[in-house]
Amino acid sequence: MPAAESAAEVLVERDGAVAVLTLNRPKALNALSVPVMKALAAALESAETDEAVRAIVLAGSPRAFAAGADIGEMKDLAGSGEAEAALSEHLARWDKVGRCPKPTIAAVSGFALGGGCELALACDLIVASETAVFGQPEVQIGVIPGAGGTQRLTKAVGKALAMDMVLTGRRLTAREALAAGLVSRVVAPEALLDEAKGLARRIAELAPLAVRAAKAAAAAAADRQLDAGLARERGLFYRLFDTADQKEGMRAFAEKRPPLFKGK
Repeated sequence: MPAAESAAEVLVERDGAVAVLTLNRPKALNALSVPVMKALAAALESAETDEAVRAIVLAGSPRAFAAGADIGEMKDLAGSGEAEAALSEHLARWDKVGRCPKPTIAAVSGFALGGGCELALACDLIVASETAVFGQPEVQIGVIPGAGGTQRLTKAVGKALAMDMVLTGRRLTAREALAAGLVSRVVAPEALLDEAKGLARRIAELAPLAVRAAKAAAAAAADRQLDAGLARERGLFYRLFDTADQKEGMRAFAEKRPPLFKGK
């Protein structure tokens, strides 16, 4: 992988043994569209197969790590069958991040909501700026997290807080996320990327096989029954596309108005 490489949706930089992948859709608050996630998956695969890369940092923009999935791509899907056909491959890209064999560090500034929070959760470590805000607000638009949010969030912060977040859309500040165990470090906004890269370099200096083994062992403890939970979450997510509330919620979001849910 070259020292510096760019694509429309993701910027790729090499800093020694560290690959820095930066989401590059700032005007849309890095909404995770299909093109963005395709570009991220390709960049991640390149970093995985590059023997010189020993750790990966995933970053966004100062205002938003990623404010969520691209609702415009979902709002007009007609039912669970169409939703599954259109989104299954897209959602699997979050799983690809979670299954990366090399250590991954999310550098989160600003909004990490919905799919953005799920993307950070799929990484091994999260370094947060003091401006970071984490949340799973999907219930507010008539669906649920569909890229691992109900599963990884519950494992990270426990049932009580995860339920509060997924049932109400509650958001956590960076300091609340640190206290809850969601993030490992909180730093000033201007120090975020340096802190994340410094952490990645520290990991990259250690024995690569031991690092991978440590990650695999820790993941085995944290992710027990994760695949079954993800499958259950995804099935429920697709089924909600058969409801009128999903249509109302997403259209209201796109039209920037409060939704009127009817339980249908």
